[in-house]
Amino acid sequence: MATSDISFKDINITFKKHPITDDVVVSKDNAAIKQAIVNLLLTNKGERLFNPNYGSNIRSYLFEQLDYGTAGLVRNSIIRTISEFEPRISVESLEVIPNYDDNGFDVEMTYIIRGSDVTPIQVEFFLTRTR
Repeated sequence: MATSDISFKDINITFKKHPITDDVVVSKDNAAIKQAIVNLLLTNKGERLFNPNYGSNIRSYLFEQLDYGTAGLVRNSIIRTISEFEPRISVESLEVIPNYDDNGFDVEMTYIIRGSDVTPIQVEFFLTRTR
């Protein structure tokens, strides 16, 4: 299999029905990996049955002081979680920046899909505490 032939599929978390096949819609390739990363990072440790170590505890940092020290803890948690549970990617760069105006952290991550010729993928998201 050539490196450009690697393909990934996952069930789309919306659980929408495909209009033609009446099956559940799937996410493919880059979208499947992005979805897996989001699910991984937003799953608290202990939340998944029979796998209590799966996930991260980045939500717990969202109730700490909004500063660069906490941003460093969030960054380290993201790196550790992805390296342990998402072997399909390699993080090239990761920035976690406190956003004082919106009371959260701006996260900018660039990663590559291992074994693929796809150019590095950049993902940006915002972490904020929820009630």
